[in-house]
Amino acid sequence: MNFPLFWAILGAVFCLMELFLPTGFVESTLGISAFIVAFFALAVPIFSLQIVLWVALSLVFIFLLRRFVPKRTPYSLQESTEARTLTAIAPGKTGRVIYEGNSWQARCDDETITIGADQPVVVISRKGNTLYVIPESALRA
Repeated sequence: MNFPLFWAILGAVFCLMELFLPTGFVESTLGISAFIVAFFALAVPIFSLQIVLWVALSLVFIFLLRRFVPKRTPYSLQESTEARTLTAIAPGKTGRVIYEGNSWQARCDDETITIGADQPVVVISRKGNTLYVIPESALRA
């Protein structure tokens, strides 16, 4: 088997995969490592050594690249925690609120309270696409 050709084709496949399935340059690093091993394979025809070199280069490139990939921060609620109910929220049930100009599914954080429609509420937390709210009047009491 022609090992340099194998590694060159593998490198091209990984680089093309990165174009269609973006993974944060992981596939690109695998492809670049394969191209380097293709040149190495011209001098050293031992396939097991080529595999070890490819894995080692790939790991080194991935760890070096992690510095340049921005860290994802979890979504947090903005400072504005005021909202207004669009529909009534029955105890233990969901309703709709308008929050920062968008309609959100909402549930009362205290499952014993009923919140009427068009009432001011305070957003306590968010789980998935559901906001947990309490009536503003409950804060004043």
